[in-house]
Amino acid sequence: MTEAPKDSSEKSLNFIEQFVEEDLAAGKNGGRVHTRFPPEPNGYLHIGHAKSICLNFGLADKYGGQTNLRFDDTNPVTEDTEYVDSIKNDVRWLGFDWENEFYASDYFDQLYSFAETLIQKGLAYVDDSTAEEIAAQKGTPTEPGRMSVYRDRSVDENLDLFRRMKAGDYPDGAKVLRAKVDMASPNMQLRDPIIYRIKHAHHHRTGDTWCIYPMYDFAHGQSDAIEHITHSLCTLEFEVHRPLYDWFIQQLSLFPSRQIEFARLNLTYTVMSKRKLKQLVEEGHVSGWDDPRMPTIAGIRRRGYTPASIREFADRIGIAKRDNLIDVGLLEFCIREELNKTTDRVMAVVDEKPLKLVITNYTQGEEILHIENNPEDPNSGTRAVPFSREVYIERDDFMENPPKKYFRLFPGGMVRLKGAYIIKCEEVVRDNAGEIIELHCTYIPESRSGSDTSGINVKGTIHWVSVPHAVEAEVRLYDRLFSVENPAADDSEGRPRDFKELINPNSLEVVRAFVEPALIEAVNKQPDLKVQFMRKGYFILDPDSTPGRPVFNRTVTLKDGWAKEQKKG
Repeated sequence: MTEAPKDSSEKSLNFIEQFVEEDLAAGKNGGRVHTRFPPEPNGYLHIGHAKSICLNFGLADKYGGQTNLRFDDTNPVTEDTEYVDSIKNDVRWLGFDWENEFYASDYFDQLYSFAETLIQKGLAYVDDSTAEEIAAQKGTPTEPGRMSVYRDRSVDENLDLFRRMKAGDYPDGAKVLRAKVDMASPNMQLRDPIIYRIKHAHHHRTGDTWCIYPMYDFAHGQSDAIEHITHSLCTLEFEVHRPLYDWFIQQLSLFPSRQIEFARLNLTYTVMSKRKLKQLVEEGHVSGWDDPRMPTIAGIRRRGYTPASIREFADRIGIAKRDNLIDVGLLEFCIREELNKTTDRVMAVVDEKPLKLVITNYTQGEEILHIENNPEDPNSGTRAVPFSREVYIERDDFMENPPKKYFRLFPGGMVRLKGAYIIKCEEVVRDNAGEIIELHCTYIPESRSGSDTSGINVKGTIHWVSVPHAVEAEVRLYDRLFSVENPAADDSEGRPRDFKELINPNSLEVVRAFVEPALIEAVNKQPDLKVQFMRKGYFILDPDSTPGRPVFNRTVTLKDGWAKEQKKG
């Protein structure tokens, strides 16, 4: 089982908190802490974004500050209000709310004005070069770039061309606006980056008002400045972009947000690339963005993870300066710990062909047993469970020729039926093909759980469901989506791998189950019902459930089976 880090009563500050406290001690920003979470509305958030959400909102909360939700909607081709709504829902589900809801498109007029200011200062120019020509001009990390032939256009000509770009006089790709920075800089980001491009595309908020759109690198830092964001938290890949952001701020004399970079979340047995996740969905490897095997927030929510477990996970992994690979076992540990304390235990016989057990000396017809809901919670009470002469058990709980230390049922052996009675297997019944179809047993009337006077001790306890009362259900046994720890990595010889070939063929198994009738009542009252199927794992009711036919998704097993398999290997 994956070990959890040990708690400390006084947690030390992470490096971002240290920077914040330095700024507060120096009296910067008037003692304010103002962060932002800036997603692009072109896809669904995943657990890596959840880490960033927890960081930005948590930091502001710790220091009595505020957090803006700002959508960086600068690419109309890929953006949609569907994603905006999904992102807002995910942030709220995680337990956070924002001070202000902004969009980069709110600032399109200001950003355009900033671009004209750069032109007027001789710091930006319209370039007619093709995308391929601009890429070639950039040079390489070891060789300086080459100046564009359009770099020395006059201010007046650049203003005229830029305004005509805005007016829609040119087709897509005909011209771009580039910042005039330093084509010899060792930082490739400073080699006259593109800051505006032409896109005749309908925008989800501004419609067809604009046909030129700012690049992310131009919109991002200026949006932070407009909102007076004090601490702009970014993942490490933006570290090389920071000098460019600082250059824009300096040239435009804007509010200087402090950008701090941290390591993005990489998790074992999954991928975080939006492009790869999109491939999985579009090529039918998963059922959708909310497939419970996906690392999307929608997927892990449907899997049965809770906001508290995600926040706990984010807190445990902390904030790092270097990229690393986090064991998904820690995420599973967090949800296991929570569900162990909060979920009711119920009995479910998860078996396509359950074994019928007939109690030949039981003559009462049926009775109601009262079984505790959660031994971890003394206030959870009990539930009524019907018991009858015939019950289902799982085939794995019976063995005709058992090895030593086998404590479940076998011919002549005795076990306790959970919350009920001690039984003894008297006879094995087979069909014409020789397959076992039934077990005939006797029970000890004095051995009822809670009032046992039989004096008989048995080592095994198995779960069961009364045959006449059993409710058939569909159970989806989800496992890790990929069969290797790091599906994004190259192979052992350094060659790129097709990550789709590494998909775990056993990541989903759909089986039939028979569950307690009380679950049907709970299903009608709790659409997101979470339970522990005794001895099987933790499960959540799926939205695909229909009246009388519940569907349950396995959130996580009771123990870390993968860790055990790896040790064997």
